[in-house]
Amino acid sequence: MPSPALEPAIQVTGLRKSYPSKQGPQLVLDGVDLTVPAGTVTALLGPNGAGKTTAVGVLSTLLHADAGTVRVAGHDVAREGDAVRAAIGVTGQITAVDDLLTGAENLRLMADLHHLGRSAGKRRTAELLDQFGLADAAAKPVAAYSGGMKRKLDLAMTLVGSPAVVFLDEPTTGLDPRSRRTLWDEVRRLVAGGTTILLTTQYLEEADQLADSVAVLHGGRVVAQGTPDELKAVHDAGSLDDVFLALTEPPAEDLPGADTATTSPKEDVR
Repeated sequence: MPSPALEPAIQVTGLRKSYPSKQGPQLVLDGVDLTVPAGTVTALLGPNGAGKTTAVGVLSTLLHADAGTVRVAGHDVAREGDAVRAAIGVTGQITAVDDLLTGAENLRLMADLHHLGRSAGKRRTAELLDQFGLADAAAKPVAAYSGGMKRKLDLAMTLVGSPAVVFLDEPTTGLDPRSRRTLWDEVRRLVAGGTTILLTTQYLEEADQLADSVAVLHGGRVVAQGTPDELKAVHDAGSLDDVFLALTEPPAEDLPGADTATTSPKEDVR
């Protein structure tokens, strides 16, 4: 008998999320459906303000959904938050390292938060420093690190607890090309070891290079999902840039200079 299919690492159905405002609730996610198979990279793309970071916030238990079901690493986000948090790692847009501590001290702090114990924490710290090429700088204050080194340390801190699912929210923003490619290599290594990654990025080349699947978020919904090659074929496009523009450009009547006598302006909520 064939083995049953593995449960997706991330399964989202009908996710809705809005924020209060003076004009009333501003809907950001309007029925998002998303499936991320285990051991893969899915890139979540969308224009600025499309709700990518909001989606990551809900999936990582940092925000509460208004409606819908979300399962991460086999657990319901709404009912099993502790189990979800134990199974995930999150690297946000802002590097979450302490500049006053050394690289090793940052990692040992995370090991303590994960209750690894002194000896296990020291071993895990040494492993990650070596893995990310930071061993020579382990005793230096992080304030002396370059931007690329800080980003690598940030990702290493995310991995202290050996998470099954990792959320990378625009992790290479502001990095130079060499540091960006170094981080790409680390992402590939993680996935080869079975980790699942949900990546948000503004760099479409990054999505093309790393992602097994690409999902495009627009108008509060996932308007397309598939491999980069599949999306290019469907839209007769030579690059993901062309696919992105085809899926997210406003219709002609919404562009400046359109005939406003027959169309009404649309409000951009977020």
